[in-house]
Amino acid sequence: MSKQQFDNSFRQQSQQQQQTICLHSCSPFRSRVAPILLFFVIIQSELICSKLPAMLSTASSVADAKANLTKITWAHAVNDAEFLTRVLASDIQFIEADISLGYLKDDVNKEREIPIMAHPPATESDISLETFLQRILQFNREANDPSKVKGVKLDFKSIGAFERSIDIIRASYDMTAFDTWINADILSGPVDNTATVPVDPTRFFTAARRLGKATLSIGWTTRWGPDFSEGLYTEAQVNAMIAAIRANGIDKVGNAITFPVRGGIVANSVNNMIRLFCALKDTNNVTFTIWSSANDAVNVEKLREFIFTTGLDRTYVDVPDDLHKKLHLDENAFSNTCKKTLQARCFD
Repeated sequence: MSKQQFDNSFRQQSQQQQQTICLHSCSPFRSRVAPILLFFVIIQSELICSKLPAMLSTASSVADAKANLTKITWAHAVNDAEFLTRVLASDIQFIEADISLGYLKDDVNKEREIPIMAHPPATESDISLETFLQRILQFNREANDPSKVKGVKLDFKSIGAFERSIDIIRASYDMTAFDTWINADILSGPVDNTATVPVDPTRFFTAARRLGKATLSIGWTTRWGPDFSEGLYTEAQVNAMIAAIRANGIDKVGNAITFPVRGGIVANSVNNMIRLFCALKDTNNVTFTIWSSANDAVNVEKLREFIFTTGLDRTYVDVPDDLHKKLHLDENAFSNTCKKTLQARCFD
């Protein structure tokens, strides 16, 4: 949710998105059956899926929001102190903000850049990264209701901003107690995006190791908009991501990884995303975070198929309200997507 949308109206998306998915229904088979009986598991999964009703729902609770990640609500570009105050007082569950190197507005000397909350090309802000994190930490520690606790997604726009932020994050926030995501586009991606310079992956992972088990939100730069209809995350781009993760030992340390993928592009990339999941599922907790700009061209049915294929327990949906409504995540998609569990697809 952008600042403008927040100002216009706040609607809790979690009340409109209740879904139980086939992956949950089929999972008991996986936990009880030995690997040699995988074929039996798949057959049973398909039979169960075919008998499920047309619409399912679950109770609205914190635990359910964790199981159905599409319910989690977001605030975007929380880059000023006043907006942060309002978001903390709201029911928003995850706070996304941008970090750049720049100056505080009340710094008259402006002799040394520091990590501030700002999206390029802005170079000034009324709040530093340090103050931003300290305020959220205080709020989370004082929250009487666990459902009010906020997760934080820190979006770094340059490797310099990230490297300068490591000590601040370690000193100003409790990443072991509260969800903390470190986001950066570390590889060039679709569609032929050569204009945006990605964050250097080797330097990113080297710095990220100092943050322990923070969730790594790592993606590709993208070029997309209202006039695009063709394009996908290619096999080569997926292979490059897998290689970067393994070359830097992230598969060995086992950080949770979420892949931020652009809605209009990932809708065309189901098979390659399954390959990405399968390559890392045994070493890292892998999820996907679907995002979209306001005017992006999106094939809604194909995106919906991707969401139900990967599973509501592995897919965050962080898109504009109008697109979110079109996805109808309160209705199942079993008729054309629940043929196999995501785990079973890795054996195809």
